[in-house]
Amino acid sequence: MKDIVFCSNNCFVLYSAAVQAKNSENKESAPTLPQSPMKERPPKAFHQYSNNISTLDVHCLPQLQEKVSPPSSPPIMFPPAFEAAKVEAKPDELKVTVKLKPRLKAIHSSLEDCRPPSKKWKGMKWKKWSIQIVIPKGSFKPPCEEEIDEFLKKLGTTLKPDPVPKDYRKCCFCHEEGDGLTDGPARLLNLDLDLWVHLNCALWSTEVYETQAGALINVELALRRGLQMKCMFCHKMGATSGCHRLRCTNIYHFTCAIKAQCMFFKDKTMLCPMHKPKGTHEQELSYFAVFRRVYVQRDEVRQIASIVQRGERDHTFRVGSLIFHAVGQLLPQQMQAFHSSKALFPVGYEASRLYWSMRYANRRCRYLCSIEEKDGLPLFVIKVLEQGHEDLVLTDSTPK
Repeated sequence: MKDIVFCSNNCFVLYSAAVQAKNSENKESAPTLPQSPMKERPPKAFHQYSNNISTLDVHCLPQLQEKVSPPSSPPIMFPPAFEAAKVEAKPDELKVTVKLKPRLKAIHSSLEDCRPPSKKWKGMKWKKWSIQIVIPKGSFKPPCEEEIDEFLKKLGTTLKPDPVPKDYRKCCFCHEEGDGLTDGPARLLNLDLDLWVHLNCALWSTEVYETQAGALINVELALRRGLQMKCMFCHKMGATSGCHRLRCTNIYHFTCAIKAQCMFFKDKTMLCPMHKPKGTHEQELSYFAVFRRVYVQRDEVRQIASIVQRGERDHTFRVGSLIFHAVGQLLPQQMQAFHSSKALFPVGYEASRLYWSMRYANRRCRYLCSIEEKDGLPLFVIKVLEQGHEDLVLTDSTPK
């Protein structure tokens, strides 16, 4: 038998004739649908249809009532932003003023909307400041160092230290004052009391050679020979660098040999312009800087003895920062009290030392040290000599 579908309130019910016959037989024993928690539903209604099919019993399904949403609350009216809402009060009531803050704007996904709102200042405008530099036509001459120094002196400020006193020491070979260029005569080395020689002037002398420890040997011998030899370039005495070519008598100062374009070689030989090869040479030496430790080998005991025996001197003996002025003397009756197990304290000894200042940081001053006699015992005196201050004298019975 065919199935029939009935529709009631948008719900589909499927019945068959066999099921209808069974339901008619067991109508009383069939379980009823569970009661809905809603209101009591109307009784069942039976409908009769004239059709080729037997009469069907159609049950009406309970109709579900639609839920009614509660009425929406009326919108709350807020006053505009930055505006105070004033409540009008009656004469018998208290007057209240309420200030409401503006609502925050919703943050959108776009980057531009995420930026904080710009403030609008009332009665004020932003102006763009532009700079225009006018350069006059014509050549601009920058100030020289002398003009800058004068300008700094007028202002009372300085960027440079005090000028260093001129170095009046002379080289016994080339007769030039002060230390030379690093790639030239180089620094001055002490040969004897107030006798100085440039490092390269002594090193490039024919007789002089260097030991592995850095000592220069036969410097005094080269100096004695240089006193009788005349330079081919400047025609002055003191030349000690000769041409290595056999039977060549051309001899130069080291500085004059560079000016005359002589050729120097790595084996410490030199050829004059007349005998040097044309063009470049593999063993040619073009850089004369000496950064290793080099000194003049000398007999220091004999040198100190000559200083003591010389008496009145017109020269200055300096060792590092110590400048020696007078050695002093000891009488026979002073020998017991004016010495220790390590040193002698001659009366009249005087020397000066350049050392750090006691008043200023990063500044040096001069300390004049001397030994005097007081009550048959030595008195050690130190006088502090500093520019712009009075001399400070310190005394004690011991050198410490």
